[in-house]
Amino acid sequence: MATSAVPAAINALLAILRAAPGLSDVLIVDGPAAVNLTDRHRIYVGWSPGAEQVVDISQDFSYAGARSRNEDFSIACYAETWAGDEDMALRRTRVFELLAAVEVALRATDAAPEAPTLNGTVLWAHLTAGSLVQEQNSDGALAGLSFTVSCRARI
Repeated sequence: MATSAVPAAINALLAILRAAPGLSDVLIVDGPAAVNLTDRHRIYVGWSPGAEQVVDISQDFSYAGARSRNEDFSIACYAETWAGDEDMALRRTRVFELLAAVEVALRATDAAPEAPTLNGTVLWAHLTAGSLVQEQNSDGALAGLSFTVSCRARI
């Protein structure tokens, strides 16, 4: 019996995002940023700048008798897009397009009926929070969007 659904849920979220047609030109990163940041559009799963932790977890018994537990958790994620120009409106629009593609990837469709359950690893998963950051410097414009994927699992 697993003590947490978090590892399987993160792996499933990565697989879903990497297979999402709307994210085909986006680098999907597992965890914190690597040294090579040449890709202009990135989504990090299990990392967000400034976050003290990548997953918040709480558990409680699901029923009397203590045979199973409900696990609620939130996975920190971060979408980022940058370009060498100064067009902040374009960067902001693009980062929200990335977020929309994540949201679409987590919805049930005929082709992916298990997406909202992260391929059966949780009871449900959905976007629940976000925070936009913008930056202009000598390298150009950057827009980043920290977001949370919240889940409930039965363990």
